[in-house]
Amino acid sequence: MAYKDVTTTYKETQIKTASQGQLIIMLYDAAIRHLNSAIDILKLKDNDTKFHDKIETLSKSVMKAEEIITELMVSLDFEQGGEISQNLFSIYSWFNKELMEANIAQDVKRMIMVKDQLVELRNSWNEILGKAKTESVQREAVGLNIAG
Repeated sequence: MAYKDVTTTYKETQIKTASQGQLIIMLYDAAIRHLNSAIDILKLKDNDTKFHDKIETLSKSVMKAEEIITELMVSLDFEQGGEISQNLFSIYSWFNKELMEANIAQDVKRMIMVKDQLVELRNSWNEILGKAKTESVQREAVGLNIAG
């Protein structure tokens, strides 16, 4: 019981102290994790006699991924992001449509396709954050006066 409280507290602290970019990556990570869970269940479909017991878990995993993608959609800033935000909105909308249809049809290929594209977007965000940190450190170093 105490371990669960510590884990929950750690996760809450991690979220509260994360930058906006880190939060976006966390959302991508969570969506990917939920899709991986759904994909793993779907891969058992033909070989597992208890697959029907796992359908609810499968659907919940896909719906959780859809909720996270919707959260990414509503967090877009169309004023600052302009065309990029509009394009991401379209992509996220398409992801949710694909996931809804894949969930109904139990189509593992479609889920994998969406997951792979989420991984690509996540990696792009991670790269952007890495460059932003490097540039920030370089700017701070340029302004450093060691002479006092």
